[in-house]
Amino acid sequence: MSGIFFGLVLTVHVLVGVAVIGLVLVQHGKGADMGASFGGGASGSLFGASGSANFLSRTTAVLATVFFVTSLALTYLASHRAGPAKSVMEGAPAVQSQPATAEKPASAPGAAQEIPK
Repeated sequence: MSGIFFGLVLTVHVLVGVAVIGLVLVQHGKGADMGASFGGGASGSLFGASGSANFLSRTTAVLATVFFVTSLALTYLASHRAGPAKSVMEGAPAVQSQPATAEKPASAPGAAQEIPK
């Protein structure tokens, strides 16, 4: 169940991140006219002359808040996942090395045999 919830929160997180990027790119900078980027006539737009700036700013703030909350939720869900802890140090199995011997080891069954000439 938590895997489905994690996937859902992750999907919302990515979509909100893309939406925030888009809204920031659409907004005008300081001293720039919003109507100039869309061919003028901003006063006759859906939101009015300054309404679009307020709408875009508020929408960006709401989406940024959702992005922040989903970031915290993903952190919480990732830290409380069921199963063994996975880290770089714990992930690899321990390899035990054998000390080198001076004598020649006995051949294993099925190994290729040297044929003396």
